[in-house]
Amino acid sequence: MQLSHTRAVITGGVSGLGFAVAQHLVKHGGKVALFDINDLKGDSAVAELGAGQARYFRTDVTDEANVQANLAAAKEFLGGLNAAISCAGILGAGRVLGKEGAMPLKQFAGTVMVNLVGSFNVAKGAAELMQHNEAGEDGERGVIVNTASVAAYEGQIGQAAYSASKGGVVAMTLPMARELSRFGIRVMTIAPGIFWTPMVDTMPPAVQESLGASIPFPSRLGRPEEFADTVAFILGNRYLNGETIRLDGAVRLAPK
Repeated sequence: MQLSHTRAVITGGVSGLGFAVAQHLVKHGGKVALFDINDLKGDSAVAELGAGQARYFRTDVTDEANVQANLAAAKEFLGGLNAAISCAGILGAGRVLGKEGAMPLKQFAGTVMVNLVGSFNVAKGAAELMQHNEAGEDGERGVIVNTASVAAYEGQIGQAAYSASKGGVVAMTLPMARELSRFGIRVMTIAPGIFWTPMVDTMPPAVQESLGASIPFPSRLGRPEEFADTVAFILGNRYLNGETIRLDGAVRLAPK
């Protein structure tokens, strides 16, 4: 898929990794629909990207009806839909047995709902629309890119909910890719390591330096544009399918 032909929905698209993807696609001639729940950042993101190339849709990824309606509206704005990139997510940090007692089930379920169920909700809704696209080279009709985390593989203490949710994203990648292959829809996942995000910006400089030093090479935090480059590579390489790519500088998370 050529980036200039990309018509993409991006969840978590008004900041962080999602916005970096939006910037990259628009820069190369694509159009984007930004799904998020931050109206203020949504307006500023569209202003930066250009109203003709981007539009913000207030979207709760866990709400099936809301996602379906916004996907249909996004497709109309974009003039088609051939890519869905899910970057929306929450940390959901908390110990199974903390100072206040056992983790409330609502907290665990809420993390899984946003990170895993939300990703599936957007993916299946997008695939439903993509299946009707005219087939391109190799019969391709669309690409779905989900975001997991290295915590899916070596989660830290306090990340039981987060790791479970991201592990689910990894686990559904291959079966979803296999199922959607008959429609010409590819499914990929990126598992980023420790990246610069709005959350990291709020941390003390000493903590930021410590995080960077924990990464073998290069010994720094990942840059959002590097995540966006990886999304673009996935979109452009049709032989990438059913796999999760770790994007982490060889970091392996310690227990805590």
